[in-house]
Amino acid sequence: MKKIIVIGGGAAGAKAASKAKRLEPKNHVELYTKGDVIAYSLCGLPYYIEGSVKDINKLIVRTPEEFIENGIQVFLNSELQEIIPDKNCVLINNNHIFYDELILATGASVKIPDIENINANNVFTLHSIQNGIDIKNAMQKAKSVLIIGAGYIAVELIEAFIANNLKVSVVEVNTRIFSDFDEDFSVAIQKIISDKCARNLDFYLGAKATKFTTDEKYNFKSAILDDESEIFADFCILATGTKPNVEIARKAGIQTGVTGAIYVDNKMRTSISNIYACGDCAQKYYIITRQPTYIGLGTIANKEGRVAAINATSKDYFENFDGVLNSTITKFFEYTISKTGLSYQNALEVSKNVNLEPIQATVSKKDKASYMPGASEIKIKLTADKRSGELLGAQALGTRDNVAQRINTITSALKSRLTVEQLLHLDLPYAPPFSSSIDPILTACYKLKEQLSK
Repeated sequence: MKKIIVIGGGAAGAKAASKAKRLEPKNHVELYTKGDVIAYSLCGLPYYIEGSVKDINKLIVRTPEEFIENGIQVFLNSELQEIIPDKNCVLINNNHIFYDELILATGASVKIPDIENINANNVFTLHSIQNGIDIKNAMQKAKSVLIIGAGYIAVELIEAFIANNLKVSVVEVNTRIFSDFDEDFSVAIQKIISDKCARNLDFYLGAKATKFTTDEKYNFKSAILDDESEIFADFCILATGTKPNVEIARKAGIQTGVTGAIYVDNKMRTSISNIYACGDCAQKYYIITRQPTYIGLGTIANKEGRVAAINATSKDYFENFDGVLNSTITKFFEYTISKTGLSYQNALEVSKNVNLEPIQATVSKKDKASYMPGASEIKIKLTADKRSGELLGAQALGTRDNVAQRINTITSALKSRLTVEQLLHLDLPYAPPFSSSIDPILTACYKLKEQLSK
């Protein structure tokens, strides 16, 4: 029997605690979280704000009581203060707690930009259940909102606010939205969003907020940009990305990686053998580049939490986590936006240090037989390495039902390190309601093959 302490009640921590107890019921498992809610869907919050999820409690996957019924002790409002590895001990709420194995799932925090009056009332982040409640309450009393940032969360919130008849302003320091996509895709995505919300949405790209003005009660009033222009709104959202929570681990001598997140091997072990890390606090291994990377996603956190628990618990069975492909997907009304692996611009950047010669191919065609009802345009872009012929990544944009299946196919190909030629020989299913006779993926592959032969 082991005493396993899990720090963090998000996706990774909840999964790790559950798996550790399930694998060996005799284990003494304790789960500590600084919040008052555990095991909830952070990704579902924009849809609660928008209104398609009516009850925020639906986002709670498991309650503390359900964990306790399964023999896992849960401690809410319990903040990690110190890790003392040489004593196998953590300090939580001024209490020393000893462990045999420690699993860190301390998550990430929103990057707070350097803006004067950033702490004004009605300036929100979206990183907890309570944040979601507060933003929805603010929205219901407002006519306008300012969003700082233009990534996935920002776009999901644009939809939520537009659907609730708010005027939306978006300030983004980059000159385009979704800057991890290639420019042609960013431009196409922005056009869709702008056309859909023409009367109620303004983008301010290549701009930076330097100051928030406030009223006499310190409520947010407006943002002053670096060109001295001013944007008024009833409240503000900071959608400025996240950073891993690693300070306490670093002070304890646990190694952090080049990304700033906690270094882990493929068994989720840190530099200290009986301490594991998983989820948004942990560094990832990028399968394509074979280099460290950082990305925070619930699906990855769940898988890492499972692997950490297996390796912390088992005496003779171990499991590896192979790494990530930085696969992402979101929706905007009827459209789906997705990517996996390297974009062409990513590949060009990587090629400065890795032996790659990136090539690209883009196709736009119907997602199913053109004579079928509901046939619509899908845009797919593939990136490959001309020297090896190996596929490197994909981007896709189209209506809701036609994108995910293509990106999922490419993700499997990337994991298997298929070449363009090998992908062409995949026996993809066909029927007129689902695809054209030559799937858009294969059309893009044929274009890549032409480049490979030059």
